[in-house]
Amino acid sequence: MTSQTDHTTSGFAGVSPPEMQRIVDALYRVHRLIAAMTDHDTLLERIMEESKAVANAEAGSLLLYDAEKEELYFRVALGERGDQQALKREIRLKLNEGIAGAAAVSRSAVNVEDAQEDPRFFRQADEATQFQTRSLLAVPMIDRGDLVGVIEVINKEGGGPFTSLDIRAMEMFAALAATSIVNARLIEDNLRAERLAAIGQAVAGLAHYTKNLVTGMMSSVDVISQSLEMNRTDVLEKTWPIFRRSARRISDVVEDMLAYSKPRRPQREICDLARIIEDVRDTYWSLTVQQNFQFESDLDGLSAPLYADPKGVYRALLNLFVNATEAAPKEGGKVTVRAWTDGARNTLIEVSDNGPGAPPDIQEKIFEPFYSTKGSGGTGLGLAVTSKIASEHGGHVTVENGPDGTGAAFRLTIPPPDMEGGDTAPNKGAR
Repeated sequence: MTSQTDHTTSGFAGVSPPEMQRIVDALYRVHRLIAAMTDHDTLLERIMEESKAVANAEAGSLLLYDAEKEELYFRVALGERGDQQALKREIRLKLNEGIAGAAAVSRSAVNVEDAQEDPRFFRQADEATQFQTRSLLAVPMIDRGDLVGVIEVINKEGGGPFTSLDIRAMEMFAALAATSIVNARLIEDNLRAERLAAIGQAVAGLAHYTKNLVTGMMSSVDVISQSLEMNRTDVLEKTWPIFRRSARRISDVVEDMLAYSKPRRPQREICDLARIIEDVRDTYWSLTVQQNFQFESDLDGLSAPLYADPKGVYRALLNLFVNATEAAPKEGGKVTVRAWTDGARNTLIEVSDNGPGAPPDIQEKIFEPFYSTKGSGGTGLGLAVTSKIASEHGGHVTVENGPDGTGAAFRLTIPPPDMEGGDTAPNKGAR
């Protein structure tokens, strides 16, 4: 004999105060979870755990609605017996298929005392899980008139059908779950749109930047080819540095992308900071000579060896040096590198220029990836990579303008190994 009720209207009449308190406490816990929990899948599982406990059910499941295929699929399946995960792997229900499908179509709760005798019962679910369903309560999740899915609780503890109290409680849990799901989808859609926009902007900037470099390289190749054919070594000597510089910059872009995308732990060793600074200067020596740069270094303040990843320090200083040379005047430009050890045994390395300085609004953004004030002339990765390398060492990088508001000084702080992860003051942006 089948006993089934579609959306009873008996309300909370006859509910004892302890039962009501149990429902209220469970709803309060779920409300707090929605406010505090950021992992959406875990949140839905916790909602179903509370639903299963409040309804005194052996198992519970949450099915989401796929509007394109007009199907229901299992997102959460909880139960102490049987392979509940088989539902998520194998079962999808068409609307009007199974008791869950009936609840979805009717937009109302369906309460069945003997599921095995109900013609709507979807037996393949029990076959997949090796779990026997006796009683079942299915409640649709509706948000602003739209079907989100269905919540089910299965097998009332002690036998018999689920009660009117169970129906009302599950309707409240279904409403909370629907709101949680819809809000999560909106957040995911917004994040996806922002992420795609950021990726598109970054790819466009990188493509434009590398295209300019490649165009310059191809022009140099043509001139080099003609010089070789004509045996014009004087033209070759002038063109080759331009070609080499473009190739170096393309390599730098690739190195920055790899450095930023991969988490890594620095391989520390005692560094010859003077040699690293010399290598950085030599890398762009042709640029400083061409633009008549003045370069100075002062390492007299170092009182302890720098114990760091030499490749990381080189990469960080190279980006700071390039940033400084591009900010300094084309004629009369000056870049200064100064290093010293402070009282906490931190190594501080400062790269400064005599350019126009960094406005405060730009200082807040400069270390963000793909942020650049150079238009197509920069990728916006260099300073972000420097910041990441500093953080990997447990340090940080900051920027300040000179006393008169001109010239910018980027300061890289690297703590000793035993202080790693300690002082990590936030970055103060730059240009």
